[in-house]
Amino acid sequence: MAVKRVIVLHGLYMSGFVMRPLCYQLKKAGYDILNLTYNSLSPDKGEIFQRIDQFIDGQSTALVCHSLGGLIARAYLENQSCQSEHIEQVITLGTPHKGSQIAQHMHDKGFERVLKNSVEFLLSNNVDWPFKAKLFSVAGDLPIGLMPILKKGSESDGTVLLDETRLKGMAEHQVFHLSHTSMIYSRKVLDYILNTLAAQH
Repeated sequence: MAVKRVIVLHGLYMSGFVMRPLCYQLKKAGYDILNLTYNSLSPDKGEIFQRIDQFIDGQSTALVCHSLGGLIARAYLENQSCQSEHIEQVITLGTPHKGSQIAQHMHDKGFERVLKNSVEFLLSNNVDWPFKAKLFSVAGDLPIGLMPILKKGSESDGTVLLDETRLKGMAEHQVFHLSHTSMIYSRKVLDYILNTLAAQH
């Protein structure tokens, strides 16, 4: 089934506002878009999942997610609602699928209040992707951020380690020379997303 609808989920400390340029391009390409803003520090899973279910409404749908948004998408699929069966693809940008070492570091140092309830997702310890929906994981290797200081010599987008973006069972892993936030606005990443959505049959 060709994807008709796309749900866009932003990352930590962000809102749907930062995803608007990406949503505009997806809309221009002919997709129905839900740019879902949620409280990233205290995600209300019940409300988020309900809004996703209502938007899918039996149509073939993809999820395009930045960072924490990809972990919210996983929680949605784990919830196994009837509508989640219509998710064909999950495209994640800089999502720490295996759990975030930066979040772990902040938590260990007693800064968990800075992360609040997002730790439920960010400290996850996933090893594989067991869902019917195909996972396309996009990562960056331009280390602008805290990660090079915390882990010298590591490969990262500055916030998320390259290794955190890899999972057994994913359909594809694509690396761009971009930092954690810049991949949201990258033309190369947009082209990759559009090509991936169009290739779904």
